[in-house]
Amino acid sequence: MGQLGRYLYCIIPCSEERAFDGAVPIGDGSGPIYTIPNAGLATVVSDSAVGEYESTRANLLAHERVQERVMRDFALLPVRFSTVAGPTYSGQDIRRLLEKRSREFAGLLAEVEGKSEFGLKALWKDAGLPFEEIVAQNESIRRLRASLQGKPPLATHFERVRLGEMVKQALDRKRSTEAAQILAPLRAVAHRTVENKVLMDRMIVNAAFLVAKERTGEFDELISRLDAELGQRVVFKYVGPTPPYNFINITVNWSEL
Repeated sequence: MGQLGRYLYCIIPCSEERAFDGAVPIGDGSGPIYTIPNAGLATVVSDSAVGEYESTRANLLAHERVQERVMRDFALLPVRFSTVAGPTYSGQDIRRLLEKRSREFAGLLAEVEGKSEFGLKALWKDAGLPFEEIVAQNESIRRLRASLQGKPPLATHFERVRLGEMVKQALDRKRSTEAAQILAPLRAVAHRTVENKVLMDRMIVNAAFLVAKERTGEFDELISRLDAELGQRVVFKYVGPTPPYNFINITVNWSEL
């Protein structure tokens, strides 16, 4: 085997060398997961014979599971997937990274200390439900749709395009209104909130919340209450606690060290 590089998982507030049992490193799954400390911080790494990793499900899960294992003991700053210090970079280079960016990392760690991320996706149970409600509530859409029935698509092309635009605008307004209803009580409890792009027409909310540990019970209760109130028409997909992926993503440019 040639020279090994090091795969970086996260930054933690730790001043000592230590290993993390109970987690499997990315790659061939062998070898320890350990720290390289400096300046009151440490980088969690494993040895790596590979310089770049494909975004396969197995690799992404390995990356996340190591971070989740570390999170049991420390607040952490997630490092971007497939960040590798190649064999030309030594442990001293990684220590230099910690020293050079120590103020930045310490400030970010203070931000996430005692907090975890929770993710929430909310989707209409029936993909057709919002469209049915839009038609029922919008006379202009009903009238235009009725006027097109039985007419050749080619002859009514522009009217059909206009109808599609009207429906999309109405759907966006509906999603915004219902998302605000869901997000308002959760924002009040969360320390920070990130709204991500919705991934399909039936998705209402795709959000992440940074929540203080002492408020996680309150946050869970709010999710349960929303499910009780809206569960007849909305499906909630709730995950957490996880590392703060949506709030911090450390990138490293080795050439700048």
